[in-house]
Amino acid sequence: MFDVAIDTLVMRPYVFSFFAAFLLACVPHVGWRKTLIFAVAGYLIAFTSEKLSITTGFPYGWYYYIDDTSQCELWVWGVPFFDSLSYVFLTYCSYATALFILSPLAVKGADLITLETRAIRQSWAALVLGAFLQTFLDIIIDPVALQGNRWFLGQIYGYYENGLHFGVPVSNYAGWLLTSFVLVAVFQRIDRKRDDTVPRGVFAMPFRALLGPVLYLSVLIFNWIITMWIGEYLIALTGLLIFTLPIVMVTVLAVLRVNRYRDEELRAHVRDYPWSPLNRP
Repeated sequence: MFDVAIDTLVMRPYVFSFFAAFLLACVPHVGWRKTLIFAVAGYLIAFTSEKLSITTGFPYGWYYYIDDTSQCELWVWGVPFFDSLSYVFLTYCSYATALFILSPLAVKGADLITLETRAIRQSWAALVLGAFLQTFLDIIIDPVALQGNRWFLGQIYGYYENGLHFGVPVSNYAGWLLTSFVLVAVFQRIDRKRDDTVPRGVFAMPFRALLGPVLYLSVLIFNWIITMWIGEYLIALTGLLIFTLPIVMVTVLAVLRVNRYRDEELRAHVRDYPWSPLNRP
């Protein structure tokens, strides 16, 4: 088992690099305890959704895994371990990006800070936007993952019927949206517990507010690079057309929002998170 675990890391370094980036971003945000609870809960939810779909067709539609690597990497009950683990960092970076979009922004010294509040973190807006952002990631990921035999992923899965979107059925994206709602809602539920003191692991990392959005963009860029590398230019162009305008809009609106918060927004942020860098002289 130890050899299989090591081989899993060696075979999927990009997945575990993204997971390490998730830890780097999430722990300073909500602390070790909530991060680890969500990592376990998120994995179990993702695994359950995938196992259900390959046995019942719900929620993603009918697909199958190709067991060519279970002797050299970790599989759990017919599902590759790394695949379900990916949902954890995809959920967090999507949710964190939603918070970045929804929260007022402040600059203190050389740091950019989101004026998050408990109301914003627990809002329906964060839930809906986070779920859709995660589903939009899969619109980029799944078509290139389906071409895994042409790059180092390998052909690990397939659909029983050829789908409308570069071989991916629309049911897959409907399933991702549903699962993403559940995952973001679970993260919100875990984060709901009020902390009276600074959670262990939380600290004022410079530009911590950008780590989630940067992880989100990193996943996009990684998949675009792979898509171009294997010569699927139409898939890459479609992804660029989907994301270029939203990225430009979010960037421009973020610049326009910096230090344009109201006093009551600052007070609410400091009240809910007294360890914020904005609560220091």
